[in-house]
Amino acid sequence: MSGLEWLEALSYIVTIIGLPLAIGVYVYDRRREQQTDEEEIFLRLSDEYADFMRLVIENADLHLLSPTAKGALSEDQQERKQALFAILVALFERAYVLVYEDDMSRQQARLWLSWEDYMHEWCAREDFRAALPPLLTGEDSGFVATIERIAASAAHPEAV
Repeated sequence: MSGLEWLEALSYIVTIIGLPLAIGVYVYDRRREQQTDEEEIFLRLSDEYADFMRLVIENADLHLLSPTAKGALSEDQQERKQALFAILVALFERAYVLVYEDDMSRQQARLWLSWEDYMHEWCAREDFRAALPPLLTGEDSGFVATIERIAASAAHPEAV
């Protein structure tokens, strides 16, 4: 075999083996990058929820860490409570928009279910459910349907 024939044979081998291998490596890297992006989004959202919980602690007089509302609140307290609920609903909507999909992978579903758990916890509060309707005006329709379903199940747990 001449040198030219060897080069031609090597080019066929590279084409037959190298090209599919390169495509496989590319697809693998894209999947890993996508998973890393999803985890980064989840971590940023988790940080925002931690920031929200710091606000709740700073406003301990609103009793938001109690499962039920306690006593009457002043007008100022009601206003702060409504503002915190608005922040929380905005955070929940952001999580819905960035994490939820109709056809989720196992990883995506795992990330989403933790947010759904947070929503269940807050929707178990009667005062949060009562505050929801005006806070949902103009929000993503899929998110509104999701949180209304969760709120309904929290209001009537025996129906679930």
